[in-house]
Amino acid sequence: MSGTMVVGSLVLYTRIPSLTKLYMSELKLELTQLVMEIVPAKIEKALPQLPTSTGPAVELPKSPF
Repeated sequence: MSGTMVVGSLVLYTRIPSLTKLYMSELKLELTQLVMEIVPAKIEKALPQLPTSTGPAVELPKSPF
C-alpha cells in the first residue's frame, strides 16, 4: 500500500508541469475567445456614425498674381 502511494505521488508530481501547461493553454484560449466577442461590440458602440453624404466643396483662396 505504501509503495502504491509513493508511485502514485511520484507519477502525479512528474505530471504536474504538463497538466499546468494544458490548463493554462485552455484558459488562454477561452479568454481570447471571450475578448474577441466583447471587443468588436465595444468598439462599434464607441465610434460615431460615418456620414452618408458630403457638404459643398470648399473654395481655394484666389492667387494674388
